[in-house]
Amino acid sequence: MHLPVLYLLLFLLNSSAKAGEIIGGTECIPHSRPYMAYLEIETSENHRSACSGFLIRRNFVMTAAHCAGRSITVLLGAHNKKVKEDTWQRLEVENQFPHPEYDEHLKLNDIMLLKLKEKANVTLGVGTLPFSAEFKSITPGRVCRAVGWGKTNVNEPASDTLQEVKMRILDPQNCNHFPDFHDEPQLCVGKKMRNVYKGDSGGPLLCAGIAQGIASYVHRNAKPPAVFTRISHYRPWINKILREN
Repeated sequence: MHLPVLYLLLFLLNSSAKAGEIIGGTECIPHSRPYMAYLEIETSENHRSACSGFLIRRNFVMTAAHCAGRSITVLLGAHNKKVKEDTWQRLEVENQFPHPEYDEHLKLNDIMLLKLKEKANVTLGVGTLPFSAEFKSITPGRVCRAVGWGKTNVNEPASDTLQEVKMRILDPQNCNHFPDFHDEPQLCVGKKMRNVYKGDSGGPLLCAGIAQGIASYVHRNAKPPAVFTRISHYRPWINKILREN
């Protein structure tokens, strides 16, 4: 199958639709995920889109490389992104660091770090999330959680509240139908009708409280599995960016 045809069959999770979807999940307890970041993106075409991300340092957010834009504003401390609370912190992104080998067509190396203009204040509603150590392997069968703002069904409007869903790590061969899937830098995740979808891009895959993956892409019809960027594979690059900035 030719690549242009193939990618018409896949929806990238950062579609310009409203904030993403968690399918088959539940609403989070408000502010129980204080590291979650809602990204308001102005694209190079002056469109607005949204992604998820997560705070890893007071001045750094981790997300997907395909969430890059002309400018990005990060909203921290939110549960319902339409209802302002005292917990909210809205911060501008100073620098975007997409992986230098990110391939927008193959969706490989889909990881980006965002340096904030100001450091976030750590509060009960805002905190950082630890992420995977270098070369840390995740065993297939492990049940983790994906988190993001989104609708609970493909045909429903986007949810305004933060959602989470349990997703199982699968053997790599379950993603063989994605011709550009590679086990070393990516994770194959999810079965049954529990999944991430448009706009959940950049959100974390949490395994025992540690971020192991970043939501990257999924089938157009939202049928699992989904592909997540494997964070441990990129730890040397992450460390280098954090050290130099």
